[in-house]
Amino acid sequence: MLDKKQFLSALTQICEEKGIDRGKVIEAIEIAMAAAYKKDYGKKNQIIKAKINLETNTTSFYQLKIVVDESMIYTDADREKRELNNPNEQSEESIIKKIHFNPETYIMIDEAQKIDPLVKLGDELKFDLEEQLDYGRIAAQTAKQIILQKIREVEKETIFKDFKKKEGEIISGIIQRIDNGDVIVDLGKIIGILPLNEQIKHERYQPGARLQAYILSANLSSKGTVIILSRTHPSLVLKIFEMEVPEIASKAVLIKSIAREAGSRTKIAVTSEEDGIDPIGSCVGLKGIRVNTIINELGGEKIDIIEWSENPVQFIKNSILPAKASSVEVFQSREALILVPEDQLSLAIGRDGQNVRLAAKLTGYRIDVRMIKKPAEEIPVEIIKEVSVEILPKPIENSKE
Repeated sequence: MLDKKQFLSALTQICEEKGIDRGKVIEAIEIAMAAAYKKDYGKKNQIIKAKINLETNTTSFYQLKIVVDESMIYTDADREKRELNNPNEQSEESIIKKIHFNPETYIMIDEAQKIDPLVKLGDELKFDLEEQLDYGRIAAQTAKQIILQKIREVEKETIFKDFKKKEGEIISGIIQRIDNGDVIVDLGKIIGILPLNEQIKHERYQPGARLQAYILSANLSSKGTVIILSRTHPSLVLKIFEMEVPEIASKAVLIKSIAREAGSRTKIAVTSEEDGIDPIGSCVGLKGIRVNTIINELGGEKIDIIEWSENPVQFIKNSILPAKASSVEVFQSREALILVPEDQLSLAIGRDGQNVRLAAKLTGYRIDVRMIKKPAEEIPVEIIKEVSVEILPKPIENSKE
């Protein structure tokens, strides 16, 4: 008999501490009790199960036997056929699938149907066993090891499933240490890894500092769940905007596209389908408080917020801001030609071509920026090469659900 009150108290405590399902813990205890029973009172090849009934405060034990017939049993004739390897007889594969009959594991169907007339081949029959209260030291130790092992497995599985659902979300943690360039982050129940290639250049990570990161992936390994974090993913910017701008969180303002060069500059295209809402103003906030908070979180990364448009000409014209384009011509090959005044050319291109490169990422167009006053043949070749940007992967789109 179980002390129900103590058992439930201990069970609840374990589940709360480990954050795991109570049913999983009970299952682990049942497996352990069955193993302990078999160790002291069972026989070889027996399939013994235990069932805890919390309502009646009892534990029942039973033996399972699988229902088979003659065609499923490996015989001496099968052995001879296998040795002769006669191609006209049964294949080796079909023989291997047969079982070696053991009365502790299997029961013939004619015998089984005397107990339960509705039983079928492959079914399992239960045979009740007498409950035993006295277990030997080895059996008790075995049960303890099984319970601990099963609880660890359940805990590992629970954490993995929890973080698998969180892929694509932002998480906050405390930097624990730097290990061969990777930043190890304490996420509470588990440790996250911010690899070197997912870190923002020139950003310094200090142990003890709080860090926000994007959950890139959750993978299950032999050592447990491995959480890979990112500070460079474009969606990190999207998620931070969702946290800082209520209009984005409520879908009143939509982020349609993001182009990012982590640690340096980001362009986002926003729009609103609701009257009376200024999408850019919502993102910037009063006196720039919202966007400045996001810039600080990203270590000073510059953010250009532009208005998205269904009209590709207008969208491309907006994407080149803060430069002012005089005209935009769009071609079916998803190429665009932007003409700008002479004093806007360097601003349109940006340092090392960054502005036009981000505009291309944002819009999905290959963009050429040219000066109005000079014919194309007079423009230096190196400038044309610098501003001709290949189409990059389709920008991230955050549409209304």
